[in-house]
Amino acid sequence: MNHKDLEKYVAQSVLCWLATASAAGEPNVSPKEIFLLHADGTLLIANIASPGSLRNIQENPAVCVSFLDVLVQKGLQLKGTASVVSEEDDEFAELSEGLIALTGGKFPFRSIFRISPERSKPIISPRYRLFPDTTEEEQIRSAKEQYGVGS
Repeated sequence: MNHKDLEKYVAQSVLCWLATASAAGEPNVSPKEIFLLHADGTLLIANIASPGSLRNIQENPAVCVSFLDVLVQKGLQLKGTASVVSEEDDEFAELSEGLIALTGGKFPFRSIFRISPERSKPIISPRYRLFPDTTEEEQIRSAKEQYGVGS
């Protein structure tokens, strides 16, 4: 797994998407706003309001997280194993510091999803494959036009 790509997409993503599944295999995907890459290489996601993700991780720790730059239309898909660190756990205080800094204290959370990355792969818009001469600048311009976003 390319750690530099993971660092890049964690740093530049506003949201990530966490996919989980229950023990019975029922899938769930939800956006996460408060996340960071911990010094030990694990991904930390604040559990602000995600009872479905919490329940699924407790039943089935296999997860997938996607990061996407919507204008460049490239990103990273990360697969790994998740655990739940609750405020009763000794490591919660230390792990929550960076997440609290990201929230500015505005979003309380009582647990953290800690994801140990196992493998990753790039997410690339089909446009880059169908039109190999496409540059990121052209893609950004095209996406801004499509989404009605100003320069």
